[in-house]
Parts: sequence; structure tokens; C-alpha cells
Amino acid sequence: MLLAASPLRLAAAGNIPAVENSSQPASQKKLVVRADRRTGKLVRSVAPVNSPAVRQEPSIDISEMVEKAARDNQVDPLLVHSIIQVESNYNPYAISPKGAQGLMQLMPPTARDLGVSDSFDPRQNIEAGVRYLKYLQDLYKDDRLALAAYNAGPGAVQKYKWIPPYPETQDYVNRVGEQYGAAKKAAAQHLAEPAVPPVGVMEETRPKLEPFVDAEGRLHLRTTQQ
Repeated sequence: MLLAASPLRLAAAGNIPAVENSSQPASQKKLVVRADRRTGKLVRSVAPVNSPAVRQEPSIDISEMVEKAARDNQVDPLLVHSIIQVESNYNPYAISPKGAQGLMQLMPPTARDLGVSDSFDPRQNIEAGVRYLKYLQDLYKDDRLALAAYNAGPGAVQKYKWIPPYPETQDYVNRVGEQYGAAKKAAAQHLAEPAVPPVGVMEETRPKLEPFVDAEGRLHLRTTQQ
């Protein structure tokens, strides 16, 4: 969950699912309340209302959005994916009990400060969330503190000069760290795997025939190795 911070924050970036474009009017969305399978708590989320009269936009590849935002802000895309996994589990319509919204769980005041007009639009949400993450990384020079500030706010990190002693924040930093570590390990293993050489086209081999004459002067044919 991303909490509001100082104006300086305006100073981020296995198989990633695709989602439908969420840039729909509010009248075309509905509020859904469900139980979070991990915590058992009730979680609100916004889902688009399917209507034959409403044109559905094509699917958007979240991975491409993350790669671009990460590249533009010099942030590891694997870290961004890890944050999204923990924050919203790739649900662009997720709303936390405290009101954080979208893939990277932006609080409405913070989203406005970051220039976001629709927190449920994956592109806007990711671009703003990654810019803010980059600001926190530059501010603290430590990903653990950046993650703690992303969850609890820079004020809490400044107060305790370290990860705040809030169970939720400590659990958040640990979970994102575990996801990030696993993602980097998987990426390293993938790069270390030897390339599979291309399979050549098998040529059809036919035995070579060789004529010979036997002791009685008769002509014969026999096969030989090529």
C-alpha cells in the first residue's frame, strides 16, 4: 500500500497476466467485495461492467508497461513486478481496506500529486508507482528502506531511522524481498541455461550400390558404406 508523502516524491520502475484497459467511466465500473484468500479480510475491488453497448479495449501487456517504466526510471523491473505481486496480485481494480488503488496500490492523494487521473488505468498506475519508487530509492539508497517508505510513508522511516516496527510494514518488506530474490534467482538460472542448438534437417541416406563380377563372370550389385 502506498501512503501519501512529501511533495519531493514528484521527483519509477515468470509469466505476467494481461488485463483489459481500465480507462472506463465510473458509470461503467462496479464495486466488488470479496474475501482475500491470504488474509481472510474483506477487500473491495472495482470491476468493469460488461455491456454489449460498451466497446471493450484490447488486452494490455502489463509486462511491457513495467519494462518501459523501469527503463525510463532506471529501476529493476523485477522489483516492480515483486511489488505489484504483493500489492495487488496483478488486479488493476484492487482497493485496499485503507483505500489504496490499482496495481501498485496508490493512495488517492498521492496519485493526484503524481498526476494520475485514473488509478485503475494500469499504465498510469505503473508509471506513477515506479516514479515514486525511484524517488524513494534515490532518497534512502537502500531498497529495504525504500520499500518500507512505500508501504508506511517516508515520515515513518524518518521517525525510526529504519524499517518502522509496524508488523504490516515489516511483513511487507519481507514478502517483497522474498519475491524479488526468487525472481532474480529464476532470471539468473534462465540466463545460465545453455542454448539449445538448432536441430538440423536430417538428410535421407541411401545405400551406395557397387557392381562386381564373381568368379564365374556373373555381374552382381552390392551395397557399400558412404
